[in-house]
Amino acid sequence: MSRIKQAVLAAAVSVALAPIAAGAGGDHHQKQGEKKAETKAETADTAMADGEVRKVDKDAKKITLKHGEIKSLDMPAMTMVFQVKEDKLLDKVKAGDKVKFKADKAGSGYAVTAIEVVK
Repeated sequence: MSRIKQAVLAAAVSVALAPIAAGAGGDHHQKQGEKKAETKAETADTAMADGEVRKVDKDAKKITLKHGEIKSLDMPAMTMVFQVKEDKLLDKVKAGDKVKFKADKAGSGYAVTAIEVVK
């Protein structure tokens, strides 16, 4: 077979297989995108810790929470007093509420940065 015929044949095969390769790649990329979305959802869930409000002290801008493990802070389950990042967070909750919350290191302690009551 001449080089010209080989080149024409190779080009024809490439053109014929291109849609198949594109389809397979598209599925692969779609699956990777779905995995990334699942990972982001899992990260969001793990960033929120479960807790129960024990006390709200608006004057001192503090909240006492009995909480489960806080993975983002490498903190085991316990009951502790947190500062709050914003005073208005304390308006959302009362003693006895089951909550999900986020906390970060703040100065010499920890501060709740987000909180929501679990229904």
